[in-house]
Amino acid sequence: MPENIPYNISTERDRLDVSLIHEFLRSSYWAKDIPRGVVERSIEHSLCFGAYVGDGQVGFARIVTDFATFAYVADVFVVPEHRGRGVSKLLISAILAHPKLQGLRAVLLVTRDAHGLYAKFGFQPLAHPERFMMIHNPDIYT
Repeated sequence: MPENIPYNISTERDRLDVSLIHEFLRSSYWAKDIPRGVVERSIEHSLCFGAYVGDGQVGFARIVTDFATFAYVADVFVVPEHRGRGVSKLLISAILAHPKLQGLRAVLLVTRDAHGLYAKFGFQPLAHPERFMMIHNPDIYT
């Protein structure tokens, strides 16, 4: 595969390959066995970013936000064949530069293994994790 592939990032919902997104997410550690209908609803209610080579989607991220004070970065992935080529950096850069996501007080994400990537964009561990609480149902899709 050539090294200088022209990737582009888009928020056009019609370009999203929902089958690709569902297939990836249902095999991921964070959304194992997620039903397609849940993926479709999550896309419908989020600001989504697709990474593309031509018309083919190779990456994805979605933002859950009120567009005023808070955003949550979710479901970030790059298909294995395109990893290590800067696609995730393009996605995160596009998210942080998006006009509707400016002036937010907080942008949150959860990751098991990509701390180094996100730190390059200013993400830091929680200053006061004891203040955060959640209801977590990790096996809800199984």
